[in-house]
Amino acid sequence: MQSSVQITFRGFEHSDFVEEKIREKAKKLDHYYPHISHCRVVIEAEHHRHHQGNLYDVRIDITVPDKEIVVSRKKHDKHAHEDAYVAIRDAFNAARRQLEDYARVHRGDVKSHEISSRGSQAKRSFPED
Repeated sequence: MQSSVQITFRGFEHSDFVEEKIREKAKKLDHYYPHISHCRVVIEAEHHRHHQGNLYDVRIDITVPDKEIVVSRKKHDKHAHEDAYVAIRDAFNAARRQLEDYARVHRGDVKSHEISSRGSQAKRSFPED
């Protein structure tokens, strides 16, 4: 990664283990696209009334040439995000998929479709009588 990873903890105390896991996952993103210029990760714990523990949200902002990729793993599946490491894993898996898609487009592996200024018109594929 061309720059360091910025990590912010909200709603719970800093954890060296969580920080190390985030840095490990962020470093692996270079494998999918090596021109990442900035990576910011925010992990937030929100105490939930119906559970004993916290629910975790992870947001990853990745800056690459001509684009910013944003991944936000909110607590849609509350059970999956009662564990900070699961929330981190899910967020970085989503970031990896978006980086892979961006890399394919950037390399030209994905064709872009030109949009006609008049809209699309269906052509007849049979001769007129």
